[in-house]
Amino acid sequence: MPTVVVQPGTRALPAIAAHTIDAVKIYGRGQTEVRALDGITVEFEAHRFTAIMGPSGSGKSTLLHCVAGLDTLTSGQAFIGDDDLSTLDDRHLTVLRRDQVGFVFQAYNLVPTLTAIENITLPLRLAGRKGDKGWIRTVVETMGLTDRLEHHPSELSGGQQQRVAVARALATRPQIIFGDEPTGNLDSQSSAEVMTFMRRAVDEMSQTIVIVTHDPRAASYADRTLFLADGRVVDEMLEPTADLVLERMKRFGE
Repeated sequence: MPTVVVQPGTRALPAIAAHTIDAVKIYGRGQTEVRALDGITVEFEAHRFTAIMGPSGSGKSTLLHCVAGLDTLTSGQAFIGDDDLSTLDDRHLTVLRRDQVGFVFQAYNLVPTLTAIENITLPLRLAGRKGDKGWIRTVVETMGLTDRLEHHPSELSGGQQQRVAVARALATRPQIIFGDEPTGNLDSQSSAEVMTFMRRAVDEMSQTIVIVTHDPRAASYADRTLFLADGRVVDEMLEPTADLVLERMKRFGE
């Protein structure tokens, strides 16, 4: 890796894990046309935790899915690292998602017949890789799952299942992890538990996480919260608190 030389009196620019340039996503045509994303340019810094919020229909999940390569833009560009997703064919996009991106969804999506550790290492096995045992051990310990590895999903609480899902996303050591309402199916205690471990993944393991959430308490674990409305970024908040986020969300109803 080339050495970065920082001149006296200057600061190194933060690494960007993913970004969009003038991202537009349109569904339908004519009178049924919906402009879900309306020219969004945004960056997601590496080793940081970003939450995306906004009212229903604001485009937050669409933005997440397009940046993650799960959906395609109508126009504009979406990048993971230096890779322009629009230039990749299906095979290369699949490889990039497998090797560089982790996903955590509202539904845990665990395989019921596999144990927790088998679920965690499943992406590695599907890719024909053994993975770094030391890294996986660190992931398991950080997620607080050491004594649950031989349990099947049916033997785990909802919070524990989602922690397994987060550990699975971390196991491949991805460049960035995307979460779409990762605490949406959890009670407040389990939600706090999962968000605490995601926060630890950023702080202690230098991971990059971007989530969509409707919960101000979940957003308060982030370094930065983006607010979307009508397919555009309308505000952002650094070091958010639940109260400040809630106050900002109330303004969407004005």
